Amino acid sequence: MLKAVKLALRKTGNEFNSEILSIIESCKIDLEIAGIVKIKDDDPLILRAVILYAKGHFGFNNTGEQFLASYEALKVSLCLSGDYNA
Repeated sequence: MLKAVKLALRKTGNEFNSEILSIIESCKIDLEIAGIVKIKDDDPLILRAVILYAKGHFGFNNTGEQFLASYEALKVSLCLSGDYNA
């Protein structure tokens, strides 16, 4: 998952790995708090949620409100889906 998120963030080096890993884990915890129990790294919807979350939270001068809005909408959809909340 780290590789896919780094690609989405346009980061190729390793200097931001710890920050990106922290963001990935924070997203997974946020999804768990929302009631999503099926969180697998190879699930395309979970990966998309993590990428949107990362794009909304990465960097100091980030203005990622649109990414966070998309993340929240996807999170709601996942919460309402029986495939992810049961």
